[in-house]
Amino acid sequence: MAYIDWILPFLVVLSVLIFVHEFGHYLVARLCGVKVEVFSIGFGPELFGWNDRHGTRWKVSAIPLGGYVKMYGEETFGQGDEGGDVSLASPELQAGSFRNKSLRQRSAVVAAGPAANIVFALIVLLGLFSVVGAPAPLPVVGSVQPDSAAAEASFAPGDVVLAINGEPIAWFEDLRRIVNAYPEQPLAFQVRRGDAEVDITATPRPIEQTENGVSRRIGLLGIRPDLSKVGYRELSLLQAAEAAVGQTWALSTQIFTTLLSIVQGNRALDELGGPIRIAQLSGQVAQDGAVSLLYFMAALSVNLALINLLPIPVLDGGHLLLYAIEAVTRRPLNKRIVEYAFRAGIVFVLGLMLLATWNDLKSLQVFEFFRKLVS
Repeated sequence: MAYIDWILPFLVVLSVLIFVHEFGHYLVARLCGVKVEVFSIGFGPELFGWNDRHGTRWKVSAIPLGGYVKMYGEETFGQGDEGGDVSLASPELQAGSFRNKSLRQRSAVVAAGPAANIVFALIVLLGLFSVVGAPAPLPVVGSVQPDSAAAEASFAPGDVVLAINGEPIAWFEDLRRIVNAYPEQPLAFQVRRGDAEVDITATPRPIEQTENGVSRRIGLLGIRPDLSKVGYRELSLLQAAEAAVGQTWALSTQIFTTLLSIVQGNRALDELGGPIRIAQLSGQVAQDGAVSLLYFMAALSVNLALINLLPIPVLDGGHLLLYAIEAVTRRPLNKRIVEYAFRAGIVFVLGLMLLATWNDLKSLQVFEFFRKLVS
C-alpha cells in the first residue's frame, strides 16, 4: 500500500479524536463560566476559521498533530503569561477567567478532555456491539503448535472446524470450551479443508489450570485461531453495554500493563510507536472497512485518554497532579517551581515523541533506504 493511502485515514482518525478531547475541555470550561478564546485543531498557522457568538475563535491549523483550547486567564508556562494581569480586567472578564475559578472547577476542566475520549470510546463500542455485534474469532486454525495433540492428529493451518462429536461449532470459543472439558478423551472433529470435508480424531492433552485459587484439569489441543477470520455475535442492548465497558476496561489495563513493562525493562523501548505508525495502522485498518476503522478509533481514543492522564507536566495528568498538591497544601504553588516543572515536562514529552518517531522510521526501514542510496 502506498504511503499516500495512509494520509487521509490518519487525518480523519486523528482530527476526530483531537476534536473530541478538546471539546471535552471546551464544554466543561463553558459550563464553569470560563471564557474560551480559541479552539484549534492542529498547531501553527491558521488555515481557516470563524468566530462564534461567544467570541471563541474556532480554527483549523497547519500542523494536524494535536490541538488546544485557549482559555482567558490561563497561564502558559514557558511562553509567558498570555492571560495578562486579570486583576486589571473588567469584572465580566475576571468572572470568565480560568485562573479565578475554584480548584474543583479547574480540575474538572482539565479532566474533561481524557473523560471525553473515554466516553467517545464507550459510545462507539456500544454502537458497534449493538448494530454489528461483538467481534469473535471463527473456528479457523491459524497455527498448530509442534508436538501437540493437534499436530499428532494432522491438523493444518486453514482448517475450519465444523463440529466436535456431532455438536456444531460456530466460534473458536466453542471449540476451546469443548476441548477444555475433555482432557485425555478422544474427540471426533468434522473439518473443512479447502473444498473437502475430513474427519479427524484428536485426544486433548491434560494440563493443570489454576483460576481464582482453584486448580482444575483441562484438555489442550495445541491450536491458535486465525485472527484474520472474525465474525460478529449478536448482542442485546444490555449485553452490548456490558461488552463496551468490558472492552474499554481491557484496553485500559492493557495500555497500563504495557507501559509498566517498558518502565520495568521487561519490554523494549522500540515497541513505542508515534504518529507515523498510527498513520500506517490507520491506512491498513481503513482497507478493512468502516467497522474495523471505528474499532481502531475507539482503541486509540482510550489510548489518548490514558496517555494524557500520565502525571507529567504539560499533560492533563500533570495539571491534575499539581492541583492535587495545591489541594493538600491549601495554597497556590510557587510559580517558578511550576514553570520549571512544565519545562521539564515539555523536554520529556518531546524526547518521547522523538524516540517514537525514530522507532517508526526504523520499522519502515527508512534509514536502510537512504543507506542504499549513498552506498
